[in-house]
Amino acid sequence: MTRIGYFLASEEHGPRELVRQARMAEEAGFEGLWISDHFHPWLDEQGQSPFVWSTIGALSGAVSIPVTTAVTCPTVRIHPAIIAQAAATSQALLDGRFRLGLGSGEALNEHVTGAPWPGAAERLEMLEEAVEVIRKLFTGEQVTHRGTHYTVETARIYTLPDPPPPIFVSAFGAKSAGLAGRISDGLMTTMPNADVIQDFRNAGGHGKPIMAGFKACWAQDEAQAVKTVHRLWRNEQVPGEAGQLLPTPRHFDQISELVTEDMIRQNVPCGPDVDRHLEAFRPFIEAGFDEIYVCQIGPEPEGFFDFYSREVLPRLRQG
Repeated sequence: MTRIGYFLASEEHGPRELVRQARMAEEAGFEGLWISDHFHPWLDEQGQSPFVWSTIGALSGAVSIPVTTAVTCPTVRIHPAIIAQAAATSQALLDGRFRLGLGSGEALNEHVTGAPWPGAAERLEMLEEAVEVIRKLFTGEQVTHRGTHYTVETARIYTLPDPPPPIFVSAFGAKSAGLAGRISDGLMTTMPNADVIQDFRNAGGHGKPIMAGFKACWAQDEAQAVKTVHRLWRNEQVPGEAGQLLPTPRHFDQISELVTEDMIRQNVPCGPDVDRHLEAFRPFIEAGFDEIYVCQIGPEPEGFFDFYSREVLPRLRQG
């Protein structure tokens, strides 16, 4: 049966609120957590962006369900050796319930150190080498690595649980799906794209778990929910590669002015209609996803968790 989890939005909430929502999610019957890893929010209106590894430390003492980064970029802003240490410590704190979700990243978060933002092909090369570095360090051996993009000098992770955390890789197109199939322990995505799933499986992903996430907005009034999504997350309706290339929230605010409330209403489950929320899960379930994570947009998490625990989760589990 498909497992249903909750997606913690670090761009919209501070660390204490994220921990509070994680507790509510577990109490409501959600079976796992995704948490985003950002330096900036997408839009200034979202207003937050705490350091994910500190938040994960707090989550480890607050919940007993698995936690997955969705997703961490291990290529520019933070060296993959440091990501390996952070992931190993998270696995130790969570007693084996941590999964390291990785992706090729966005300029929005990665440009902040002043390093150049590479093109798409080079970003995938860097991600592949970063995963190689992380897996070497997960052996517990002393590692020296001199590669195309990264150097590691006599490094060893001492706080290393057995087993180390599995590595999931995010993919949205054929090349990234093929890479994920070759180097990861599972796939992460936000679209029920059959071609991406097949490319992942053809490249070595057969039998590996696949996870997906999407956003919703419960509210008593559908029109108000649509306005909330438009105010806070209209950037998600911008198509193409802009999400990987724009460097600041101001740029996302500008380009997302093209997104209308009608686009939100069509693409995001909004309001109190249980069938509308259930319908959003259907494509992912039919595509065979093992785990699906949903994120509540806006200021009414209590209403969302009550609604999902009473109306949505029981019907999903009935099939």
